[in-house]
Amino acid sequence: MLAAAQAGRKPGLWEVTSKTTWQQSPLGGVTQGPGDTPQTAAPQTTVVCLTQDMIDKYGGPIPQAHNECQLSNVNRTAKGMTADWICNGRLNGKGAIQSSWTDDNHSSGKVHFAGTMQMGQAGSRPVEWTNQFTSTFKKPNCGNVKPEGENPAP
Repeated sequence: MLAAAQAGRKPGLWEVTSKTTWQQSPLGGVTQGPGDTPQTAAPQTTVVCLTQDMIDKYGGPIPQAHNECQLSNVNRTAKGMTADWICNGRLNGKGAIQSSWTDDNHSSGKVHFAGTMQMGQAGSRPVEWTNQFTSTFKKPNCGNVKPEGENPAP
């Protein structure tokens, strides 16, 4: 089963386009109340370097959180993966990750997270968001883009 889960996943440079919808934002004046329409941020596109190690462990790239979040209960299949995303740090709470591959060059998925975010002197505030994403394989060479685990925390 492990070989089937890894078949077709390509290490290299991937372009990821994501869109975040805030069910509850930690920023004043943006927090949603009952009956309010969630606010969706403009889509963002970035590139990530997917390593063979990431494919072996998770089946693909994992969300960024500056090393304060960990994946658990990872379940890989031939067409995707699911996992829990546990954060302890500035971001504190739990999320659920789901990702699937339409073919060897494309994937899509979402992360739903609920918890709190440390907002400096304002203290911790409740936060809940859903991030939907699509990924497209670009090339086998990552160039200047380093894998997530190798980037220093900001």
